[in-house]
Amino acid sequence: MADLFPEANDILSLSPANKTELFEMLATAMAGRLQQPAETVLEAILARERLGSTALGRGVAMPHARVDWLDRPAAVLARLTRPIEMDARDGEPVDLVFLVLWPEAASEGFLPALSNICRALRDNQLPRQLRQAGSAAEALRSLRAADQLL
Repeated sequence: MADLFPEANDILSLSPANKTELFEMLATAMAGRLQQPAETVLEAILARERLGSTALGRGVAMPHARVDWLDRPAAVLARLTRPIEMDARDGEPVDLVFLVLWPEAASEGFLPALSNICRALRDNQLPRQLRQAGSAAEALRSLRAADQLL
């Protein structure tokens, strides 16, 4: 999991009003890093979301997509300043969002990466630490510490 979030700038603080605005913000943030138009990134996120909500429950969502225009995995963690509705099964609004984009050509690592994130989030300790982190660097330290326990 730590490989997906190598730097503190992979941790964003966002204030979207709703799910659509969240996805637009995430696409814009990733577009510059990936040298892709924001519309291309947004379409990948929305295509997956149309299959069903990526909200995991307990205030966490993990939008994800495999794309053919990417040569290495890319991810960001967005901590939302206020929770938003994302159609989670448990009805809880979301305030932690892990966006994972994966190259289609390297599909063998995709499911294990998603699984590692889910496993780290199973215990309430990591979500609590991420929500309470005073900075992106502190949140990144929490992710790295959780990764050591996997």
